[in-house]
Amino acid sequence: MKSFVLSILLGAFLVRSSIADPPRTLKPEDFAQLREVDEPNISPDGNFVAYVVKVADMEKDKRPGNLWLAKWDGSENRALTFGIKGQKHPRWSPDGKWIGFLSGREDDNENDQLWVLPIGGGEAEKITDAKGGVELVINRLFFKKDIDGYLTERYSHLQLLDFATRKMEPLTSGKHDDVWPAWSPDGKEIAFVTKRGDDPDRTENWDVWVIAAEAGGKERQVTTSPEADPHPDWDSAPAWSPDGKWIAYIHGGDPKKIEYAVHSLAIIPAAGGQAKVLTEKLDRNVVQPHWSADGKSIFAVVEDDGAQNLVRVSVDSGALQPVTSGRRKITAYDVSRDGKIIVRASMPDRPYEIFAAEKDKLRDLTKQTEGFMKDLRVARVDETKFKSVDGTEIHGFVVNPLDTGAGSKPPALLRPHGGPQSQYACEFQFEAQLFAANDYAVILPNPRGSTGRGEKFAMGIYADWGHRDVEDDLAAVDEAVTRGLADPDRLAVGGWSYGGISTNYLIATTTRFKAATSGASISNVLAGYGTDQYVSDYENELGVPWKNAETWIRISYPFLHADKIKTPTLFLCGEADFNVPLLNSEQMYEALRSQGVPTELVIYPGQNHGLRKPSYIIDRY
Repeated sequence: MKSFVLSILLGAFLVRSSIADPPRTLKPEDFAQLREVDEPNISPDGNFVAYVVKVADMEKDKRPGNLWLAKWDGSENRALTFGIKGQKHPRWSPDGKWIGFLSGREDDNENDQLWVLPIGGGEAEKITDAKGGVELVINRLFFKKDIDGYLTERYSHLQLLDFATRKMEPLTSGKHDDVWPAWSPDGKEIAFVTKRGDDPDRTENWDVWVIAAEAGGKERQVTTSPEADPHPDWDSAPAWSPDGKWIAYIHGGDPKKIEYAVHSLAIIPAAGGQAKVLTEKLDRNVVQPHWSADGKSIFAVVEDDGAQNLVRVSVDSGALQPVTSGRRKITAYDVSRDGKIIVRASMPDRPYEIFAAEKDKLRDLTKQTEGFMKDLRVARVDETKFKSVDGTEIHGFVVNPLDTGAGSKPPALLRPHGGPQSQYACEFQFEAQLFAANDYAVILPNPRGSTGRGEKFAMGIYADWGHRDVEDDLAAVDEAVTRGLADPDRLAVGGWSYGGISTNYLIATTTRFKAATSGASISNVLAGYGTDQYVSDYENELGVPWKNAETWIRISYPFLHADKIKTPTLFLCGEADFNVPLLNSEQMYEALRSQGVPTELVIYPGQNHGLRKPSYIIDRY
């Protein structure tokens, strides 16, 4: 009898194991299993790709990055480093024998140091031992920055390291930051980005300079335009032409327009002279220039109406030729000496991976998220276009709920994006997919103020926050309701950063939302002056508050008219957020609490504007 029962149980097991696992739906805890793939860097010979993979370690509550190595032909994909300290920014040596990277791997409190790893085998070696930690004496206009904390007399300068002797010497000095270094092809000079002048904190006029690659090397300024040129936040180092005669860089336009201005691709003689803007007529953001091997064109990433793709730009004519196309988002790429191209790309149904780009086809080299996506039910994402109240066409996305009752309209979440100078694009949205898995329709509009539609569209909210963008967000909700995608009686709204700011504007404008979440937001904009990192931006866009109080008061209406807010709201913020500090969420929490509106405030200890601890990120979901 026992053997008979055992045989039945074994048979049942065999039958069950032969059946595919049932489809699963996304849960907040799944964030810990989703691998983030980033920082692709191709070897000089084009045979290998170094990249970074981040995955959560819930026991230590960290999400460290480790280096991986993939072969171009797809025959190999392996980890190079292991551990909890985190490695980032891999870069190949010119001979392809070493990978340099940054890590604080020896000490939890250690600053990032430069390490090198031999590809042929062996242990990583620490090359630098830069010291950190000084007293806080504030004497700068721009004195605080999210993650970096309080800025004192410390500045970023260039250092020259002799790899053979391990000796490091300073190249630049002074009360200014020097960033984004780029070696000339002959190795004799370094181009970099800097702000100089009596008080660099008072200008957005970053310029390209060049310095001889030797201690005490002579410097020269290359770009001299008073406009906002290669801003370091644009993720774009200057790029040398193969013959060393030209430098490509990102030109930012009128500094008064700050981040609303379109970022264009420009070139200038390396010796200095007249710059040429290659994409002046494009009216789209262009970033990350990289010269082709023949020097006739420049690769770059172009942002356009919900997508980002890689293009070639003709140096002679400025004409664009697509390298990749389609509804996807490419955020990074690299090109080998022999012309092999790799891209970091995502699609609505696929998280970021590193791909080989071959004749407009992408071949997955890393396959880090295959296991995560296996058997996962992914919600359908629809692109939408609709008219706002004044007739302006608005673009956006709707992530459809996985399950709805027959004939019923689902509850819907309006999710304004951050920035505001950014856009929702054709990429895998973990958060939106999570709500769709819980049977919400998720509305993701790109209202005025967003990028991807040109400078005029972005400037639509300049010094006028909470007006046209709110109209466009509400029009997105109306469109979803009209199409039967959302139940008008079960609407919610929530966002982070400018998405949280938009949430505050929305709940101060209408009572149609039944619940709201406002993350890392501000409503009393006057409270932001001098307490966050945007003094220069405020002054350029809004003027100083003692001379232009009317504008400051007008855009602070959610706080100054908090008595109109009836929506139960959850406020969230990092305790150490210097981007949009905690005091702003505290003010709105107190304002709603004093009016008897159901509200709570969640504070994440030690966290900056972007939460870093996996447990806090999961809690936020």
